[in-house]
Amino acid sequence: MTELERRLGHTFTDRRLLRAALIHRSYAAEHAGVEDNERLEFLGDAVLQLAVTDLLYSRFPDLTEGEMAKVRAASVNRTELAVIARRLGVDEAVLMGRGEESSGGRTKDSILADAMEAILAAVYLDAGFEVARRVIVDHWEPLVRRKAEAPGGRDWKTRYQEHLAAEGRRPEYEVHGEGPDHAKVFSAVVKVEGVVTGRGTGRSKKEAEQEAARSALEGGRDQRS
Repeated sequence: MTELERRLGHTFTDRRLLRAALIHRSYAAEHAGVEDNERLEFLGDAVLQLAVTDLLYSRFPDLTEGEMAKVRAASVNRTELAVIARRLGVDEAVLMGRGEESSGGRTKDSILADAMEAILAAVYLDAGFEVARRVIVDHWEPLVRRKAEAPGGRDWKTRYQEHLAAEGRRPEYEVHGEGPDHAKVFSAVVKVEGVVTGRGTGRSKKEAEQEAARSALEGGRDQRS
């Protein structure tokens, strides 16, 4: 089992599928007879959309059609795909050409997001939709849940800002990151007039701030800085 398979939670019967999912077009251009991962990416996008739609429909019965559409779009966009890809180590495993490598290709959200979708397609082809759905739920459910729990489609930071605006106050956020680039964890606090009203952690600065705002709205204990 490779490290990527361990983090993903699926061991491939046909490991050629995994390799194919990791081939960026720049690598294929430098190696005759090698096909890039773009067809797999196309398939993987559909698999991910269906799995996240099923997750929303079955576990969030109070969401309207419009709210489900917003949560799904926010959960499967390029930025979120790249965050999950980095967490799995896709940035270390993707195969790319020398030119793309030298221009920082391993840090590009677009390349990582496409490879992530291709990997999901590879899981689907290797083991079927139910296994692919399980993999997606394992890695996407926390993200989907956070976004689904923001009533009315407003994110937690917006809600908290609106809450404080009624009192003529405003929040201030402080964020710190720790760990290696591919597995960095961010910690955030939100303060109002020098008082810590919420704390949160996440895989990105935005996610940590959202968690801090949610903590504050849900009654996070005030603490002097």
